[in-house]
Amino acid sequence: MIYYGRNPYFDKYMYLIQQNQPIMPQTPNSMPVDIYTYPQNYPAALELMSEAISTEINGRIFYVYFKSLAPTQEEKDIIQEIMDDAVKHFGLFRQIYYELTGQIPEITPAGDLVKPNTYCDAIKQLILFEIGIIKAYSNILYAMQDRRHINMLIEIISDEQNHINYYILLLSNNKC
Repeated sequence: MIYYGRNPYFDKYMYLIQQNQPIMPQTPNSMPVDIYTYPQNYPAALELMSEAISTEINGRIFYVYFKSLAPTQEEKDIIQEIMDDAVKHFGLFRQIYYELTGQIPEITPAGDLVKPNTYCDAIKQLILFEIGIIKAYSNILYAMQDRRHINMLIEIISDEQNHINYYILLLSNNKC
């Protein structure tokens, strides 16, 4: 595992990315659904959203460690901004989930922190992770009907895309 602990959400999307396969949400009985058609995509989107909530809050464990590796204050500030976004995303996902279901989502605790070999390795792994996250969050977006929820998801996805740009800057700064 390259992010933190065992995270099947991450593993599934990274496998599909590596195989150049489209990421299709699954119904509870593991049948692919059309990611663009509501209401068929709605149950899978709720499941992805529940996983996203756990991922956003559990990712903080990794970011605290990652920040400790940063060689400059500028890089620590960039990582702190990404950490702040993760907290914001957790809140937005939690709010959307509650508004859609009337339930507070459960948070699956992360496994043990698996430390990357180097700071550069961590950055590269985070770029791949963000790519998977953007694809998954896009699948959630496709199931949203309320304009306010759509706007929230667009903000989250835009933030995640910006994180990739930050990681590319960190790669460049550290000559990775």
